[in-house]
Amino acid sequence: MSGSGAGVWVFKNGVMQLEQPAAASRKALVYVPTNEVVRSVEALERRLGTLGWERYYENRSIVQLHKRDGGADLITIPRDFASLRSTHMYDIVVKNRDHFKVVDA
Repeated sequence: MSGSGAGVWVFKNGVMQLEQPAAASRKALVYVPTNEVVRSVEALERRLGTLGWERYYENRSIVQLHKRDGGADLITIPRDFASLRSTHMYDIVVKNRDHFKVVDA
């Protein structure tokens, strides 16, 4: 059996098998004022910068942003935009209502 190893091991008729999860629908983050699909960390940082967010912390795998006004909110995103998941996107939407939305890609 080939694959990436992702899945769930289950017993069927006394035999253990790896079941692959159904393909999840891909999501996209949209900047609402321009209806632009955000396609990179740089583009996202630019849009968030206009809303008062600035880089707070970074390392090889993540970037964190916080509000310039000193609020307690943080947005943490992977440095590799291909690793951005819907949970990251919804976090951005919740903290920036009316500016971003998540759609099916």
